[in-house]
Amino acid sequence: MYRRRLFTFISSSSSSSSHFITKRQINQQFVSMSTLSKRYFVDENASYSLLEAKPFFETLSLQEKKYAHFMSRASFEGTRILIDQTNPNALPIYNLILDVFTDEKGNMIETDTLFKASKVSQETFEQFLQYSAQFLGNQSNYKSFGDEKFIPRLSSDDFEKIVRASGSNKAIELFNQSKNEIFSVEPVARNLLGFPQEGHVSGYYTDNVTNDDIKLVQEFLEKERIDPLNTRLFKDENGDFKLVVAAAEEEFEEKSHVLDNGSKITISFTDFQQPLKKVAQAIHDAISYTANETQKNMLESYHTTFRNGSIQAYVDSQRYWLQDLNPRVETNIGFVETYRDPQGVRAEWEGFVAMVNQEQTLKFNRLVDNAPLFVSRLPWTAEFERETLNKPDFTSLEVLSFATGGVPAGINIPNLTELTQVYGSKNVSLGNVISAKAPNEKFPFIREEDLELYKKCRNLSFEVQVGTHELGHGTGKLFSEDENGKLNFDIESVINPITGEPIKTWYKPGQNFNSKFQSIASSYEECRAECIALSLSPHDDILKIFNYEGQEAEDILYIMYLNMARAGLTGLELYNPDAKKWGQAHMQARFAIMNVMLEAGQGFLQIKPCTVDGKDSLEIYLDRSKIRSVGAPAVSKFLTELQIYKATADEVNGTKLYMEATNVPEKWNSIREIVINSKQPRKVFVQANTILKDDQVILKEYEASATGMIQSFVERHV
Repeated sequence: MYRRRLFTFISSSSSSSSHFITKRQINQQFVSMSTLSKRYFVDENASYSLLEAKPFFETLSLQEKKYAHFMSRASFEGTRILIDQTNPNALPIYNLILDVFTDEKGNMIETDTLFKASKVSQETFEQFLQYSAQFLGNQSNYKSFGDEKFIPRLSSDDFEKIVRASGSNKAIELFNQSKNEIFSVEPVARNLLGFPQEGHVSGYYTDNVTNDDIKLVQEFLEKERIDPLNTRLFKDENGDFKLVVAAAEEEFEEKSHVLDNGSKITISFTDFQQPLKKVAQAIHDAISYTANETQKNMLESYHTTFRNGSIQAYVDSQRYWLQDLNPRVETNIGFVETYRDPQGVRAEWEGFVAMVNQEQTLKFNRLVDNAPLFVSRLPWTAEFERETLNKPDFTSLEVLSFATGGVPAGINIPNLTELTQVYGSKNVSLGNVISAKAPNEKFPFIREEDLELYKKCRNLSFEVQVGTHELGHGTGKLFSEDENGKLNFDIESVINPITGEPIKTWYKPGQNFNSKFQSIASSYEECRAECIALSLSPHDDILKIFNYEGQEAEDILYIMYLNMARAGLTGLELYNPDAKKWGQAHMQARFAIMNVMLEAGQGFLQIKPCTVDGKDSLEIYLDRSKIRSVGAPAVSKFLTELQIYKATADEVNGTKLYMEATNVPEKWNSIREIVINSKQPRKVFVQANTILKDDQVILKEYEASATGMIQSFVERHV
């Protein structure tokens, strides 16, 4: 199962403070607690953008609007699941925020009223709004793009004054319960998501679960053919385990097994029961408004999997989803992406509803129509490509609602190899995410002479990249063995081009890419897809599909490569040198590609120091005349190695290759400090709500601000 999601890097990554504190400095007490806190302060001037969907929503029929409404409800009913999966201590903060801004009748309290009653300064109250809105946008107090904790910029005393001004005893109780979680930044290790054994935070495991425990249980699950996708793992004081499966009802009996080390594991279908009951009900309500039998079968399968936890029902839902071609309203929901699980096998909740943009979809359809030709250009032999290329369905969508911590710009799903090898996949470009603008957006590290062209072509080039990136996810064969010992390749004739010898490793029964490559799998696959985009895009016929020819096409290609280099550089914001850990899969991937382009030499890519407004900065020099002769060949060579190791289940050499490519040497520390000092706030997307009233569905949009974000959640969860 792959994690296939493309996040926009049109705006910079999540911000962190300009103060970088090492463990040694903390231990020697060279810095004060207040300085340490600054590192984790929430963005001061976040850029709020409205996901504009109204023009496309209004073209829907009443039946389609009702279908969209109930599936949006189903998606957002899983909000509490997502928050709990990210940080098990964050739900009280979520409840606190909603309670502070909601009156006894369930309506939004006017922010001016709350401000006056609190008797804090305007600046302090604004910081309270910023923390609340950004918590809601990230669906946690950990950044969705970076996996690092953030805290308010106001004091605990002022925070409490505002809470008390709401007049809610429940809010005061929730504040007292979550006060430490809101403000604490020590120990430092707990400010990152990751393995509990390493001191990090994870909602997928109790703090006493070790890395060896996770490995032990994973081996058991593979042997028993149990998919951990919708599970969490807990350990009690006796050392016994409980694998909890997400299910609204306990339809399957609890079962216990003995593991290889003698400990007991009990499998229980009791996780997230209350929110999943609401999810299942909303899906049940949507079934009456499906457009065809395939959609009906899809929703019935969704209803089953959320009701009883059946992974087979989820697989069925995705098969029907793939067969539902060209729907007017597109939707997908469930435990989908495994980015947040440090083991890389357990998925977080998400759900989206969107309308098709027919004009943009025509471009992507032309890309799909020529997919066999384009895939044949990838830098590996035919034995390493799928025997039958199932043309993916590629659609440009305008998002109505997306229940997730970070809205992506493109998606390739399902993440189920057994389906994609037979039915292909659906590629989705989210048009209103790509085109969303933020006020006063700046672009550090772009040279003055490139800036005008960069602003003009960044969205346009990103559209091409999304198309070729998502197309790339559906490529490449995985060599495997089935339960009867049958191989899907000829072991005597297939030669590994890296070793020059026959294939010696492959996926055994119960194994998949995630279970083999584990914590690096998501980033590794995103890197592979990004490399495919850079390898294919220099071809004139691909650029022509998007209506770019001549000089305009060359400009688009140049900005695509320049944007990738800039993304790799700004990705350093999301690298933690203390933990030697990347906080975001896509940015780790882009750093690897930037490294590949730097090491290509011949003056193709250079990062040079400069001064901007009297401060140290950097400039990216990329020789556009060498993209096809130097840059693309270097990326293609790296891509070949990524694909061969992935295809042959060679996680040892694949991990070695990838960790070397994404290693950040100490000499980069000064560069990282400049990157952090030049950070730009990441966009926060404010989404509309749908309201069912008098048998009509009304779309309500909100202002692009912290207040608008809060109001959208208050009215979404009444």
